[in-house]
Parts: sequence; C-alpha cells; structure tokens
Amino acid sequence: MSDIEELRKAIVEFSQERDWDQFHNGKDLALALSIEAAELNEAFLWKNASEVNIDKVEEELADIFNYAILIADKYDFDIKQIVLKKIKKNAEKYPVGKAYGNAKKYNEL
Repeated sequence: MSDIEELRKAIVEFSQERDWDQFHNGKDLALALSIEAAELNEAFLWKNASEVNIDKVEEELADIFNYAILIADKYDFDIKQIVLKKIKKNAEKYPVGKAYGNAKKYNEL
C-alpha cells in the first residue's frame, strides 16, 4: 500500500467512525479546505517568514492535506495520477527555458 493510500484510508476511517461523511459533500469539503488554507495564511500574517510558529504551520498544513484527500476520495480521484497530470500540464505552460528563475505567469513569459 502506498503512503498516499495509507493516509487516505486513515482519514476516511477517522471520518466514518464519527459518522461525519453525512457532512462531507464536495462543496463543504472545499470550503473547509479553503478555511484551513486561510488559517495557514494567518500563521504568517504580520510576520517575517522566519518568525512563523512552525507548529502552527504543521497543524494547518495537515488539516489542508486531510481535506484535500477527503475531496479526492469523494470524487474517486487517484491522487498520484491527478498530481502527475497537473505537473505535466504545468511543464507545458512553464517550459524550463522560459520559466527558469522567473516568477511571471505563463501567459507573460
């Protein structure tokens, strides 16, 4: 079993044991993920990156991963497959020769 599959099973089992699947529709999971991402941003707010509470970052990042994995499970996505597909798409939009060391968006390269 892959690490990703192990995580997915653990997260889904945790949710099922609490009968939370009834609340976990795609919309609400996406909203929860967005809220957790905002909480991650809050950890950095008004600070230099070096001043951040690393424990808070870890906790919020774990929440983000949890919700992302639940969304993938809800829609029966293969996490590895969709991430690799997106990397391939981004490689086409951001070829090394144009994007290397450049923060411009793909349509500005």
